[in-house]
Amino acid sequence: MNIHGLQKMTLLDFPGKVACTVFLGGCDMRCPFCHNWELVDASAQAIMDENELFRFLGGRIGLLDGVAFTGGEPLMRNDLMDVIKRIRDMGFKIKLDTNGNHTDRLRSVVDAGLIDYVAMDVKNSPERYGETIGLPGFDISRIKESIDYLMNCGTDYEFRTTVVKQFHDEDSFKGIAELIKGAEKYYLQGFVDRETVPYAGLEGYTKEEMEKFLDIVSPYVKSAEIRGF
Repeated sequence: MNIHGLQKMTLLDFPGKVACTVFLGGCDMRCPFCHNWELVDASAQAIMDENELFRFLGGRIGLLDGVAFTGGEPLMRNDLMDVIKRIRDMGFKIKLDTNGNHTDRLRSVVDAGLIDYVAMDVKNSPERYGETIGLPGFDISRIKESIDYLMNCGTDYEFRTTVVKQFHDEDSFKGIAELIKGAEKYYLQGFVDRETVPYAGLEGYTKEEMEKFLDIVSPYVKSAEIRGF
């Protein structure tokens, strides 16, 4: 497995755990606000393979609690399950970030007992999903399947949305609220522009504006919070 980035320690990416974050290249979405575009368009060079990762983790036993896999879209990797099995055998917990478009693979790794926490991006309301991910006409049926699966699988999870002024408004969150109705945890993440974002000129909302969106979604979920401020 080619690995395109490694954050050696984080207290933020894996709730309640001291973890490292592994970045994998490749994604089947083209979100204009993506912070990791070099992983999407394959311009990032691999920095190590799985054996180098195993060696790194071998030296962190007792220091790190877990490993967070992000991307890109990790579930596009055919060898992800084998790598996760090896890491779990070393005693680490596993967190998976996903865009939700690979329900069968999500179900496979979770049902196998390999995942301790899943963070799934819910990009927007059904009406604006394709626009938001850069794929007009996108079929969200697998997104809905993944949402339903996570809400019923028994594994700890969260849903989250990166909020961008050009793509999200009050109607967006009315639609998102219906998609995730009854969910355990939902986070609104403030968009912050970076050099790696592929499209210039995108903007985030103020915290006060975000709180209005939070008020829309909160009655539909058990816990909702704002991140990024």
